[in-house]
Amino acid sequence: MLDRNLIRKEPEFVRAQALRKGVNAPVDEFLSCDNQFRQIKVQSDEKKAEMNRISKSIGTFMAQGKKEEAEAAKAEAAALKSSVQELETQERELEERLGEIELLFPNLPHESVPDGKSEEDNVVIREWQAKPDKEHVPHWDICEKLGLADFERATKITGSGFIVYTGAGARLVRSLINFMLSHQTVNNDYKEIWPPAMVNEASLIGTGNLPKFEEDLYKTRDDFYLIPTAEVPVTNLYRDEILDLEQLPIKLAAYTPCFRREAGAAGRDTRGVLRTHQFDKVELVQFVAPETSYEALESLTQNAEDILQLLGLHYRVIVLCTGDMGEKGSKTYDLEVWSPGVERYLEVSSCTNFEAYQSRRARIRMRREKGGPTEPVHILNGSGLAVPRLLAALLETYYDSASNSVRIPPALVPFFGSETITEE
Repeated sequence: MLDRNLIRKEPEFVRAQALRKGVNAPVDEFLSCDNQFRQIKVQSDEKKAEMNRISKSIGTFMAQGKKEEAEAAKAEAAALKSSVQELETQERELEERLGEIELLFPNLPHESVPDGKSEEDNVVIREWQAKPDKEHVPHWDICEKLGLADFERATKITGSGFIVYTGAGARLVRSLINFMLSHQTVNNDYKEIWPPAMVNEASLIGTGNLPKFEEDLYKTRDDFYLIPTAEVPVTNLYRDEILDLEQLPIKLAAYTPCFRREAGAAGRDTRGVLRTHQFDKVELVQFVAPETSYEALESLTQNAEDILQLLGLHYRVIVLCTGDMGEKGSKTYDLEVWSPGVERYLEVSSCTNFEAYQSRRARIRMRREKGGPTEPVHILNGSGLAVPRLLAALLETYYDSASNSVRIPPALVPFFGSETITEE
């Protein structure tokens, strides 16, 4: 959600910045509704003031024995009261409509974000290590050879787009989650959170998933939604709250299962674990003072990169262009790990500064000093990391066909419990 005053004072700037993302923001509709709302509010306030003035005069007339004047004043006050009630009804309706229109605005891109229309216009800003010289064995073949996952039975149990990890595969998933949480909490000062996997509508509105992306969500008959990412419950921990400056930054890390309908769109990545309806992920969320949020974006991105570096996996960092970054963010870095088996980069993290977009929607504010004014905090998040694609890249990078085994990176060994995965 944008600052209303920004839309009022600089509508053409807002329109132009939204168009950088390829979005036609409802600027004119907002201004029209806002103008009506403010006019009605002025009329309502004027009539309330007049009604109060007349109501006070009734007592004066009664004290002076002016019964006729008092009765006339009562009748006038009653008419004004009826008019005020009508205006208040219109005011509430316009305020509700204004709120609906506000939710349709995208966040505005930061000035440093490159312009572009699609992922082809994204900019690679750095790479880590060279691509491994490996034979191209896809992870689904490795899973079959070593009994790490059962795709057929997962389809039987639920349907396509789901996975049953088995044996060492299940242990590998668990060890990756524990490794990532341990690193972020012990080394990067994040506090671990284990939130619910279902949230209410207000939580999804707060993070910007509703109303725009409802079709991608799973909804229960109790009007709860399965979370698409831990970003939703963790961000909403502080919904409708005012934080003190001394509390910031707040850095939270959470593991959750994630649920998304769009898996397997257009038939892409239907084999293996790359695109599924349910997957596991560790999420990093930060609440910071506005003046520090872009410094925080760099550190959060590095926190996510730590995992790939410790696992010895080749990856690159790209800054998303305006046309590929989505509607919620102001600036986003994607981390893409190299997958030798499918011979392409796989996105394992998007690290985003939302500035005040989510905090306005969720009404998360900060106060710099006691008794001082409030202002929106800045919120950032990033995957730290998504498990399935990380697991795929790890298996394909460290698989040895001669011994039909996978070497476990040293940093992961204490969590996995052995140095290799061999055929059971």
